[in-house]
Amino acid sequence: MAAPRIALRGDLLDFVATPARADRDSRAVRWRPGHWLLIEGATIVGAQAAAPDVTWQRIDHAGQLILPGFIDTHVHSPQLDVIGSWGTQLLDWLETYTFPAEHRMADAAQAQAGSTLFLDALLAHGSTSAVVFPTVHKTSVDALFGAALERGMRVIAGKVLMDRHAPDTLCDDIDDVAGAEADCLELIERWHGRGRLAYAVTPRFAPTSSDAQLAMAGRLLAHRDGLYMQTHVAENPDEVRWVAELFPDARSYLDVYERHGLLNARSVLAHGIWLDDADRATLARRGAQIAFCPSSNLFLGSGLFGWAAAEDAGVGISLASDVGGGTSLSMQRTMADGYKVQAMAGTKLSAWALLHAATRGAAQALGLAHEIGSLEGGSVADLCIWDWATSPVARRRQEVARDLHEKVFAWITLGDERDLAETWVAGVRRYRRPGAG
Repeated sequence: MAAPRIALRGDLLDFVATPARADRDSRAVRWRPGHWLLIEGATIVGAQAAAPDVTWQRIDHAGQLILPGFIDTHVHSPQLDVIGSWGTQLLDWLETYTFPAEHRMADAAQAQAGSTLFLDALLAHGSTSAVVFPTVHKTSVDALFGAALERGMRVIAGKVLMDRHAPDTLCDDIDDVAGAEADCLELIERWHGRGRLAYAVTPRFAPTSSDAQLAMAGRLLAHRDGLYMQTHVAENPDEVRWVAELFPDARSYLDVYERHGLLNARSVLAHGIWLDDADRATLARRGAQIAFCPSSNLFLGSGLFGWAAAEDAGVGISLASDVGGGTSLSMQRTMADGYKVQAMAGTKLSAWALLHAATRGAAQALGLAHEIGSLEGGSVADLCIWDWATSPVARRRQEVARDLHEKVFAWITLGDERDLAETWVAGVRRYRRPGAG
């Protein structure tokens, strides 16, 4: 049976290179207004200004914006239950809100319902790919991967590793490292490389893993090609001081991971606020990326990430919602908060730098630019169709915008998921806004 041939008309926007962070007129931007995007089966095969012939199913979204699906590089699937919770910084947040919510994922039915809600919510916010923390429970990993497979989504995730400084019900046995290792190996064999899924070795953060468990994580990472590693680093000053007490031989928080073989080109480290030049040099040398989580950093009062210092050191930067520390799965809101955080830090980011970090830049950092993050021929057809504006104020702002950068920047700062008309994953429409034409 021949693959379906679908042509979507709209204003196509993506990137062919990395824009300079403050360049409003970047040649890295590819702008094709009023073009037809051609999709055959799950794959983008090209784009053209003229309408294709009648062998294509033509769907006209003239006047709407077509973007690659967003890539959220750090988000917690069980934490929808604690999003928008009041009043604490990181370490108290974990004890008060996060750990109780994650405990519920031991139940298979809860894990299944939670994974379904989470992935459908991602799609309804325009995110088609994500790097996800489930929980320590195998049930939560199975549920997340199973639901992602059903939707055809690119999801990177893995069992969370903790064997100390957390509730007993959320800890691997510190005397049975082999048990946690066996669980991870079983999950890797079941899910890694299946469909569009990839496994990430996932120590929560250094304080909740012993040296023995971190060494085990390093062994796992070397076990099979293509595995990722995800964790947190240098998010909060109290956390950094705690790590220094727990690992007195390490030069820095980041050095704990370096010593255990956890830094490579597939390592995703969330936050990275309290790093120094030596840390940034290590990240660049290893090819690891920082997932910048501005909404969470603001909400928990963690600090201001140094985008300019990281970029100038050659460190890859992607954008992440970090729900539930972040208060929305919307990457538009995340980009807007990212602009504010960097303005406070003395760095002005263009709309292009922000949008690139949520699409092509994130794909590059994950080693997946051949598959996701752009509207390039040969890429998987993960894309979203957006209204430029839906509210009267936003519509007026679009009417008076003087150039494309101004239009896109206003779309970022004044918009949110209510502007999303449709989300497509691998050539299949997986979300449609109620009432969308």
